[in-house]
Amino acid sequence: MTAVIGMVAFILVMIGISTSAILSQVLYVNLGAQVDEAASSVQSRTAFSSSAESVLESARSPDGTLLVTISGTRLTGAVVDDEGPRELSADDLSQIADSLQSSDTLQSSDPYAQTVDLANLGEYLVRIYPAPGGGAFLVGLPLSSVTGTIGAILTTVALVTAGGLLLLAVIIAIVIRLGLRPLRAVADTATRVASMRMEEGDVSITERVPADQVDPHTEIGQVGTALNTLLDRVDASLGARQRNEELMRRFVADASHELRTPLASIRGFSELSLRAMRQAQDDESRQRVALAVETTEQSLERIQAQSVRMTRLVEDLLLLARLDEGQELVYGSVDLTRLAVEAVGDARPAGPDHAWTIDVPDRPVELAGDASRLHQVVANLLANARTHTPAGSEIAVSVAHEGDAAVLRVHDNGPGIDPSVASQLFERFARADRSRDRKTGGTGLGLSIARAIVEAHHGTISVQSTPGDTTFEVRLPAKPADPA
Repeated sequence: MTAVIGMVAFILVMIGISTSAILSQVLYVNLGAQVDEAASSVQSRTAFSSSAESVLESARSPDGTLLVTISGTRLTGAVVDDEGPRELSADDLSQIADSLQSSDTLQSSDPYAQTVDLANLGEYLVRIYPAPGGGAFLVGLPLSSVTGTIGAILTTVALVTAGGLLLLAVIIAIVIRLGLRPLRAVADTATRVASMRMEEGDVSITERVPADQVDPHTEIGQVGTALNTLLDRVDASLGARQRNEELMRRFVADASHELRTPLASIRGFSELSLRAMRQAQDDESRQRVALAVETTEQSLERIQAQSVRMTRLVEDLLLLARLDEGQELVYGSVDLTRLAVEAVGDARPAGPDHAWTIDVPDRPVELAGDASRLHQVVANLLANARTHTPAGSEIAVSVAHEGDAAVLRVHDNGPGIDPSVASQLFERFARADRSRDRKTGGTGLGLSIARAIVEAHHGTISVQSTPGDTTFEVRLPAKPADPA
């Protein structure tokens, strides 16, 4: 505001000064023309009258007209005032006589140099003219009309300038406040967000710059849009962080549950073995010793089984961790057709009460990947289908080359997947059997491992399920098919 108002004020002052200077020059020229006109009206009368007062009276000169006749060193003069012509005082004639000593100045073309300041009359613009009968006469008009006009103009310019600057200041202030209103909205939004606690817990940023304060066509509006975009992304990141924390807490709880059971079994069977051995040491009868040996052998077998189970669980968790880090894959050329045939062949003995079918193309469906890990994916899908379908169910495996993708599908006509768990089916420790019955499933890591392996191969895995129709589909980037 200061810069704009200062610049406008400087421009207006320069305009006022320039206008006053030009107008002053014009008024002086006009006043000089009036002096010449007054001189022409009295010039012929000076030859017939030696009294300046009578000449002015006969010429009916306007108020303020000054006439001085010069005859040698003798000066007579008169001036017209409200009551008519009257003679000049001795002081006025003396000042005019002093001015006559510089008659070259009075005859100059510069109107500012043709002025005399009379003590009793004020400042006059005067000129000397030759008289018809010899000698000379001086005619002048007061400068009060010029100075009055210029003064009035300067006063008007000053008042208009001051009023205009005041009005400009008000308008600029209003415009700036209206223009900065969106920026204040941005600042208020940022302040409210900064005051929120986002260290922990479920944090959702609902604060946004109002839509009516966001104009993409202005710089401030673009700042508001950028802030809203930033808040959207931060809100999404905080939501993802909260979901990850919840998944991690659930993961730790599930892992603790899965590990606690085999550890409890190992501890229980160990204590049982030690108790049997101590009893055998106290009682040396063969029957007691045989019973202790048998009990110890069974306990060790159970301990071994639980150790194997716990080892498998830890290995699965380690595999998931390495897959998350982009490790554990050894790439090579993989024939998905052959891999599917081998996986079905391995699954048949484990599920003799199921009907197994396979549909593969005549040509190999090849892709770049880790054969052992992809075999694990197919094996997990087949084990999942076998475990969660009753005896007599049909399990069908198909392989196809669709566009640039190698597609493997595992279909069964079992009871289907509960819709309440379908969205979490590929999460870690997710199982449809909430009772955690070991007969109906493992640790709940099979499908999560399958998804991690498929995604590590830049593929996708999905499921479509209704009662009597469940299909798992794996899509992987395939090598181009050989031309027929």
